[in-house]
Amino acid sequence: MSQLDRSLIIGLPPFETASSADLDVVLSSARSLRIAKDAVVFEQEGAAHSFFLLLDGHVRVVKTTPDGDQVIVRYISPGELLGIAHALGRSTYPASAIAAVDCVVLAWPGGLWSEFTQRIPGFATNTYKTIGTRLQEVQTRLVEMATERVEQRVANALLRLANQTGKKTEVGIRIDFPISRQDIAEMTGTTLHTVSRLLTAWEAKGVVESGRQRVTVVAPHRLMLLAEGKAGKD
Repeated sequence: MSQLDRSLIIGLPPFETASSADLDVVLSSARSLRIAKDAVVFEQEGAAHSFFLLLDGHVRVVKTTPDGDQVIVRYISPGELLGIAHALGRSTYPASAIAAVDCVVLAWPGGLWSEFTQRIPGFATNTYKTIGTRLQEVQTRLVEMATERVEQRVANALLRLANQTGKKTEVGIRIDFPISRQDIAEMTGTTLHTVSRLLTAWEAKGVVESGRQRVTVVAPHRLMLLAEGKAGKD
């Protein structure tokens, strides 16, 4: 197999401090994989045989509870690492990763994790920063689940996705990957019926537009007021 070009990863946060020689070494052990939409990248509690870098597309991270319910923990965007169980001292993946759209990833054997962290100091620093950010997101969502009304939780989820992946259009800020109302329900601990009711009401008020696996935030300020529980006070 021919050597992957270093332009694939140069400047990306995990490798921004790496030298050209280090990038070549890193890429010499990488596999480039195309993952079809809805295909599993890795499964919860499966052996952490690899870690990955998302080059293109979006991946949803899904946690299955002991009762069999699924919760969407977060979405991974291009340039982010995923499957970093080794950074958590785990030998298995704590959640599943599923391609939200057709994706391209780089994969490395899990056994190389220690070598990368030793060879590229910035790799380790970025990884622990990523872990801290994701833990903070989880804590924020736990607080939302405990203290906020469902309307606020759904509004906050849409705002986060728009900030993370939003693309400006003539209508507003479109969440740039397919997302269903069921997906939103699984992100916010509510039901499909409730999400459908809320989005229909918000569409009537010109706050969002939605269709089959598509959501556009038309009025971000008004959605922010809903997230803060201040609807009707503007």
